[in-house]
Order: sequence, then structure tokens, then C-alpha cells
Amino acid sequence: MDRVAAAADFLAKLRRTRSVAQALPETCRPAEASEAYAVQAALVERLLAPSHGHAVGYKVACTNKLAQDLLRVDGPFCGRLLSPTVYAAPARLPAGDFVHRILEAEFAFEMADTVPAAAEPYTAESIAPFVAAILPTIEIVDWHYVDWTAAGALSLIADNAIHGAWIVGEPYAAWRDLDLATHEVRLIVNGQVITQGNGAAVLGHPLNVMAWLANELPKYGGALKAGDRISTGVCTDVYEGKAGDSVQADFGILGAVDLVFD
Repeated sequence: MDRVAAAADFLAKLRRTRSVAQALPETCRPAEASEAYAVQAALVERLLAPSHGHAVGYKVACTNKLAQDLLRVDGPFCGRLLSPTVYAAPARLPAGDFVHRILEAEFAFEMADTVPAAAEPYTAESIAPFVAAILPTIEIVDWHYVDWTAAGALSLIADNAIHGAWIVGEPYAAWRDLDLATHEVRLIVNGQVITQGNGAAVLGHPLNVMAWLANELPKYGGALKAGDRISTGVCTDVYEGKAGDSVQADFGILGAVDLVFD
């Protein structure tokens, strides 16, 4: 068995058994980003096979400075959003389905058109015409290492950027009329505001995240395609959910996303 397959099998078993490990075995630990993304792709195949599911888009991680400092990286990385773990809001999920329930209120986008290769890097301005709508979402981050900050960015990429689940609100088409950098988001737990923030938390503006992803995917043979949905990273402080919690991410005019942990 090659290194990529061995790492994917190891991570798939951790997820299947809801267990944790100190680290990926040294014999199959990714040594560079291309290998980490190869492991991720193999892991995604294993996660989708039982349900015959499909990838619905991407999550972008480490789009804020706090996360980058914790991992000692200078930029984001990405994972895949998978149909078996995407839920329309309002959602009720068993708390026991997750090792961790880190809740992140995130702006997301739905692509109108496929993004072609370009001679110049995409920017927030040049990627915007390819976007159809914005969606309010909650990502549940769930890692399978004893200490996610010690595991290192490459091992997190391999484990599908430690994505657990995604709860999605209704698309909002008139998003171009809004200043997303200053648009406020509140995370409310059991009726109390726990934390709040805005779109400036993610690379200064959510469209900067989209531009980063459009420029990054071709390095590994990918591209943003029509219909893809992309979650752009946490724009508030995070909160670890508990059994019985009733959670709402309130995006104001964009709508709210409700989640209950049974």
C-alpha cells in the first residue's frame, strides 16, 4: 500500500470509529502540500463511498490571523464539502456524531459560472462576477488528533481540513448591495449572544477568500465550477457546542441558521 492510501485509510478509520490519534503515522505523514491534498482526495473517496454521495464545494480554513498564528502558517488551506454531511437549516444533529463540535459562523457563496484559467491572479473584484448568491452557514469543525495545533497544517489538510458538517441557510441573491466586510454576524447559544464579528475577519473580506481559492485550486488540478458552494471561514470567535445546545448564527438581512444538538 502506498503512503497516500495508507494515510487515507488511517484517517477514514478515525472518523468511522470517532476516535483520535496523536498524529498520522510517520510512515505516511504528508511531507508537502501536494501529498496532503492527494491524501485528502483519497479520504474523500472513502467518506463518500458508503452513501454514493458527492462533493458539493469547498471549505476554506485558516482565513483569519488567529488560526494562522496557532498553526504557524501564513495563509489558508481548503477541504471539500460533502453531500452526506450538508444539512439544510434548521437542523437537529446528534451530539454523539462528533468528537468535537466547534461551531463557526461563516459566509458562503454559490458559484454562477465556472472560473476559467487566467493570465493574472483573481482578485475580489474579478472573482465577484462568477458568484451567484451568498448563503449564511454554520460549519462544524471536528478533528481527530489529540491536539490539532500540534498536528500541523499538512496533517489537517489530509484530514479534509478537519471538516465535520455544514448547515446551510437560504441563498441571498442581492448580496452585491451589501458591504460584507462590515456586515455583522452573531452567534447565539441558548438565547444568549456568545460572540459576534464581521466579514473583515476572513482575509479582510469574504471575496478575498474566493479569489484565493480560485488561484489555489489550479495548482492541484482543480477549479471552481458552476454550482459549487464555498464556505469562507469563521468570522466570529468559535464556540464548542454541547448536547442540548440550541444555536443560531444570525446574519441579519441574509438570514439565520439554526442548529440543535440532541
